[in-house]
Amino acid sequence: MRNVLGRELPERIAGYGEVRPFAGAFAHAGEINRKAVKVKGDWSSPNKVLNSLGEALEKCGLKDGMTVSFHHHLRNGDYVLNMVLDEIARQGIKDIKVAASSIFPIHQPLVRHMENGVVTGLYAGYISGPVGEAVSQGVLKNPVVMQTHGGRARAIESGELHIDVAFIAAPTCDEYGNMNGLEGPSACGVLTYPAADAEYADKVIAVTDNLVLYPACPIEITQEQVDYVVEVDSIGDSAGIVSGTTRITSDPAGLKIAESAAQVIKASGLLMDGFSFQTGAGGTSLAVAAYVKEMMKEKNIQGSFAAGGITEYMVEMLEEGFFRTLFDGQCFDLKAVESLRKNKNHQRMSMSMYGNPCNKGAVVNKLDVMILGATEVDLDFNVNVTTNSNGLLMGGSGGHSDTAAGATLAVVVTKLIRKRFPIVVDSVTTVTTPGETVDVLVTERGIAVNPLRQDVLEKVKKAGLPVKTIEELKEIAEKLTGVPEKVEFKDKVVAVIEYRDGTVIDVVRQL
Repeated sequence: MRNVLGRELPERIAGYGEVRPFAGAFAHAGEINRKAVKVKGDWSSPNKVLNSLGEALEKCGLKDGMTVSFHHHLRNGDYVLNMVLDEIARQGIKDIKVAASSIFPIHQPLVRHMENGVVTGLYAGYISGPVGEAVSQGVLKNPVVMQTHGGRARAIESGELHIDVAFIAAPTCDEYGNMNGLEGPSACGVLTYPAADAEYADKVIAVTDNLVLYPACPIEITQEQVDYVVEVDSIGDSAGIVSGTTRITSDPAGLKIAESAAQVIKASGLLMDGFSFQTGAGGTSLAVAAYVKEMMKEKNIQGSFAAGGITEYMVEMLEEGFFRTLFDGQCFDLKAVESLRKNKNHQRMSMSMYGNPCNKGAVVNKLDVMILGATEVDLDFNVNVTTNSNGLLMGGSGGHSDTAAGATLAVVVTKLIRKRFPIVVDSVTTVTTPGETVDVLVTERGIAVNPLRQDVLEKVKKAGLPVKTIEELKEIAEKLTGVPEKVEFKDKVVAVIEYRDGTVIDVVRQL
């Protein structure tokens, strides 16, 4: 069968089940029934600390075929996923499904567990490094389910993704399970990704390298949700968790793209008091923020909020009064962690609050402008950030699809050519975000506006910006690179790409 975008899908996928085809960005947004959680009270002891991860697994009754979850605030410094899976393997447990909010190169040992049958399924919002390569080569028994950040929260809340045991890496934790990410040698800032896991998993284990006296303050995830606490030598490498700083690009092409994107925002008429904004932590995205800041200064504008992964640059804009509030889903550097400690206007947001399409109000719905990246963009403005042009799994939606759907103006910024491949193609290798939610593409060689947004097109043209059709941008790119050869795939589906509502927007087949 084909979904509304014309992507060919199996009606049923082994290891996944029946396929519900994507029917449009807003076709299935709405109600869900939240899962009822069975809780057994424990009055035996006010101390939940166990001697080891092995003891915790035994107490939780982990068995073959169960699902365990992890969060990725420790990013490429995370030790917890690897140490837990090693212990699961030592106990001879097999056929485990791993629900990790994201996977990084440090998780390479997961490949061994995929090969030996300890891990047979995987859920993630983003995958990079050796695990993505192994999945693309068909190593994992069942297909990876790629979800958006908001879609993951929706799936957990509804019971669609049932978690038997959640392992929460806790930079600070007390003996009763109260935890935060602000203090300790592995401080990462917020603990917002595992919020749904803590609330809806059958069992919750806090893994910490900073066990403090009761009560740990401030409390982000509370004792009422935690079954056991395990103290280990280290939960992560601080060098891979947060950087000292993230920097604006100095690349001339990147700066040109950023300036053009800022001019599009200005032309849109959205840059006024109460303006809300999200951008990524990459150099070009931060440069967009820098240009926007100068425009806000010239017009004497104060924005409502900036959101997403928070960087030093966003903290400076908060402290200088350009925004009233930051909504933080992830701290990208030390300045963001420090700001969260001291500034009450620097607010945490769970991923459900951020992007779940089936709650009473997600933050993404209040966004005026979202700056997005792309691996590929096609003539229908569909965007791929899941695979590279050769079909290798190396990314994922994260908040990409959530914010594109929610924002008034979704702007993709990218160079027209990357590694000798054209970015604009007839049809993207993998659809991550549907074109109906993408408004503008900004490159160093011109700006294309989605024909669905004639209002934006008129304003951008009136501002005298270098407007081209997306077909013209594709032609320019192919004159420089040639037309890339079509990628060949096997029949086996190695990844299912779910839209934020749980429908299937695309699949990735084995290389």
